Amino acid sequence: MRTEPTYFGWRVVWAAFTIAIFAWGIGFYGPGIFLEALHDRHGWSVSLISAAITTHFLLGALLVARFPAVEARLGITRVVLLGATLTAAGLVGWSSATQPWHIFVASVFSGAGWALTSGASINAMLTPWFDGRRPAALALAFNGASMGGVVFAPLWALLITQWGFPAAGAAVAIATLAVMVTLALLFLRHTPQGLGILPDLPAPRAAAEAPSLPPGRAIWRVPSFLRLCAGFSLGAAALVGLLAHLFSLISPTLGAFGAGLALSLITLCAVAGRTLLGWALPVGADRRRAGAWNFALQTLGTLILLAALDVSAPLLLLGCVVVGLTVGNMLSLPPMIAQAEFTRADVGRVVALVTAVNQATYALTPGAFGLLRDLTGSGAAVLVAAALLQACSTLILFRR
Repeated sequence: MRTEPTYFGWRVVWAAFTIAIFAWGIGFYGPGIFLEALHDRHGWSVSLISAAITTHFLLGALLVARFPAVEARLGITRVVLLGATLTAAGLVGWSSATQPWHIFVASVFSGAGWALTSGASINAMLTPWFDGRRPAALALAFNGASMGGVVFAPLWALLITQWGFPAAGAAVAIATLAVMVTLALLFLRHTPQGLGILPDLPAPRAAAEAPSLPPGRAIWRVPSFLRLCAGFSLGAAALVGLLAHLFSLISPTLGAFGAGLALSLITLCAVAGRTLLGWALPVGADRRRAGAWNFALQTLGTLILLAALDVSAPLLLLGCVVVGLTVGNMLSLPPMIAQAEFTRADVGRVVALVTAVNQATYALTPGAFGLLRDLTGSGAAVLVAAALLQACSTLILFRR
């Protein structure tokens, strides 16, 4: 098995890690910051800007469902080059908008760029290089998604404060193009066959005898795929909705500074949890069962937050740690499960469709949880709803 540091596949992993920092820092964490910047700069309503953000995520979901076809036609290098260009164009559009319709046009570009550089793309970068050690490779690459939040959240705030939103957006757009284009041309254009080296040895898996999935819409009648899709889409909806409201829920107890530190703690625990699972999960382990236990632990963390709400700061921090340990695995587990349960030819398609459904679902939950919070007059309702969705995900994935 090629796991030594000189194996070129690990250089591809680090390239994917860096691309993920930019992809999530702009495409996932950026829109919330854009909302505040545009509201302050132009006075546009939060609901109007939120509608453009929803457009960004929903369009990305539609496009990522077609990712395997795009990647098969263009190759991963051209896909990333195109994704970088679209991301940069969208970012310039968001930051330089002077009319509300400008941000809806920008969301078309940014959503497309997000689709071509996020989860399905990261999986495609690593697939030619890793099989037996793919969980470890995916864990390391997807840690870039968490680092995107760590790096870009304060960076956006600093740049916008010092330079203004238009200049900040232009600077990050240029940096994005420079970094992604360089990494794509230096690392992603290579394959094991092209370099004349052996890829990572295949892992033993049930997928070796698995039948191919049916083409087209018939895939939606395959129970194992449906359960994978349903389990992670409900879980993603719960998690994104929870994280969207968590700061405001815990700040009365922890204070604004303490709540910010708690969110940073979740991000750090996400990196730790993803790394631990990626490196410690045995080769022949039941990865779907690991996903179920991940959601069970996440449910426990949400219930701890519910019990501690407005009561105990230490328990709130404990809840953040428990939830945080599961957050990172939300990205890496679907491709790990797909690799173990479906044929090699079907893995990219499964990952793309699961990612698309997840994204379309979680795009709606922050607003839905906000409506629930307004109707009930209680932040606890958000935690109850999240825990119920997480428990459903646990039960769905425990079923074979």
